[in-house]
Amino acid sequence: MKVLEKHTKHATAPEDRIPFLQLIAYGFGGIVPIALFNIAGQLMVLIGNISLGLSAFWLGVIMIIPRLWDAVSDPIVGHLSDNTRSRWGRRRPYLLAGGIAVAASFVLMWWIPKGDVVQAWFPSEAAYQWFQLSYILVCLLIFFTSCTVFEIPHGALGMEMSADYHERTRLFSAKSFLGNLFAMSTPWLFALASLEVFKGPGGNEVDGMRYVSIIIAAVLVPLSFWWFSVVREPGFKIAARQEKSSFWRDIKHTASNKIFLGLVAIIFTLAMGFNFVALLGYYIPIFYLYGGDKAAAATLLGINGTIWAITGLIAVFPLNMLSRRFGKRRVLVLAIGLMCLAQLAKIVCYNPDYPYLIIIPTILLSAGMLFFFTLGSSMVGDVCDEDDLRHGHRSEGSFYSIYWWFIKMGTAFASLVTGLLILFTQFDQDQVKAVDSLQGSINELHAELRLDEDEPSAVEPEGLRARVVDAISIAEELLAYLDNKVAEGGEEQQVGEDAATESREAVLLQVRSRTTSTIDGLEAVLERLGEATARDEPRALAETVRSLTLEMFLQRSRVYASELIFHLQGEARDVDYGAEHHATLLANAASVERSLVELEPRLEAYADSRNLLLQEIEHIAQSTAPLTLQSPRTLLLMRIIEIGLPLLLGLFSVFFALRYPLSEERCYEIKAALEKRNETRATA
Repeated sequence: MKVLEKHTKHATAPEDRIPFLQLIAYGFGGIVPIALFNIAGQLMVLIGNISLGLSAFWLGVIMIIPRLWDAVSDPIVGHLSDNTRSRWGRRRPYLLAGGIAVAASFVLMWWIPKGDVVQAWFPSEAAYQWFQLSYILVCLLIFFTSCTVFEIPHGALGMEMSADYHERTRLFSAKSFLGNLFAMSTPWLFALASLEVFKGPGGNEVDGMRYVSIIIAAVLVPLSFWWFSVVREPGFKIAARQEKSSFWRDIKHTASNKIFLGLVAIIFTLAMGFNFVALLGYYIPIFYLYGGDKAAAATLLGINGTIWAITGLIAVFPLNMLSRRFGKRRVLVLAIGLMCLAQLAKIVCYNPDYPYLIIIPTILLSAGMLFFFTLGSSMVGDVCDEDDLRHGHRSEGSFYSIYWWFIKMGTAFASLVTGLLILFTQFDQDQVKAVDSLQGSINELHAELRLDEDEPSAVEPEGLRARVVDAISIAEELLAYLDNKVAEGGEEQQVGEDAATESREAVLLQVRSRTTSTIDGLEAVLERLGEATARDEPRALAETVRSLTLEMFLQRSRVYASELIFHLQGEARDVDYGAEHHATLLANAASVERSLVELEPRLEAYADSRNLLLQEIEHIAQSTAPLTLQSPRTLLLMRIIEIGLPLLLGLFSVFFALRYPLSEERCYEIKAALEKRNETRATA
């Protein structure tokens, strides 16, 4: 059987052509469903898991709850949009309100309360994490509802902006093109959030995303006003005369359309397969290709994402050509083939020695997905035409809302399954979180030592006072953290000769005592600042503050190293595989802790060997990168799942696609019949 067979060429009528400005304005609306939707769905789980240490399973669970809400909100918004009769049309008001709401809620969801002070409000680590999960859930509900208010009317509007079979593909191609153009930033957001300018010296990716999200919102709000003012609704004149319908009648009518359900089966099956493993596309580069080095992997992810987006941009052009020559159904099968070929290529291209081979399956997968999802949206418009011919009523909003709901349910269900899969692989997010804390504290120690004491602000009383207040605040947070850890207790077991140099309890109590002394010393400096009148007094006080602050950061680094060792000891005791892997991690962690202990007496005389100390601290920081390495078993399971599941579900999708009945010839027959009927109604 030939998959591709040339069709008779059809010319688009002038009245069906969409003006260029309309095409561009509508296309930029792809930012919300293509870029921001994926950012929330993927980066929130990734960053929540590896930066906040939250359970991948429970993050997956809370990702599905907004989708269950979408089961209600999507059809409601679609129905409201179909039945709105305002002076601005029935779709455009939602573009403005929804766009602004998406911008505001996108910022809100990244400001997750965190830190030792917040954690001190809760009696246990588990209670603290449940609070963070609850915050994320509420914000995601607001964000995805905002996306629904924008995207359902926007998608429905695209189906009525032209009655031409191929012009719809051109319109949704513009949406894919410009949405993917903005989606280039998606993987780079992780890289941006990793930069010190956004996350701060001691922060991690979730801190960086707080400020990156504000930049995105600053772009989205002006765009919302542009969409509202530029995009037009040519079908509103006919819709305005159409009788309003009830909500349940619309839902029942849409759900009874067998052609529509067949299209949904094609899209949903394959989308679900790739959504199952989309998040693993971040884990594998970070933890397999780069051994847990997030900074190095972030560059590859950024470049890979840029190539993904560029491929999607370029693929728009052959898509329109192939669709005109062979019809949407056959090109849809070709798209599925490209996506399956990409999965097979990963068997060879996931190679730690040549990590950039990952670009090959990325190109194939990006082109296939661009074809697949663009054609899917365009084909919903064809279904609406066929339904209108049979029933005499246009319900683009209802059809698009149900179609979009299935896609989002696939994403949500996939989030739950992904969480279960990550849990199944026994990925250790607590290990990654502990290493993050250790690295952040060492980086802050390095940043403090790097400060220039000759700067006027370093000895100016007000600037010095601010430094002391900040240092006291950090020390008090550390004290609260230590109190929680001491209260938690826990069983400790020495594992080999490279285990902790001192017991966990001894380290916690020792650091607590020194932190209390540091706070006392800093408070004494505050008193002296209020009394100091001698000319050289501020400089002497600045040296005292520097010494106390360095001591505090060093002790905090030491306790984080001890906590990491404690966690790794528990893992080595509780799991029945990877003994060599855990022994290596423990040896490396103990080496880092010993280096920190040995640094302490030399840090007291930092002024005499500042440059040497900076180099040594940099070396210690670099030696923490391998501590995020996951077990070989975990990494193997991740690769098997990430490659195999989409291939399996792709076979089902091909089966449904070959049975889809709405050919190009049939669509043009429907278009001619609708034009004849509408002309008859207009003259009646």
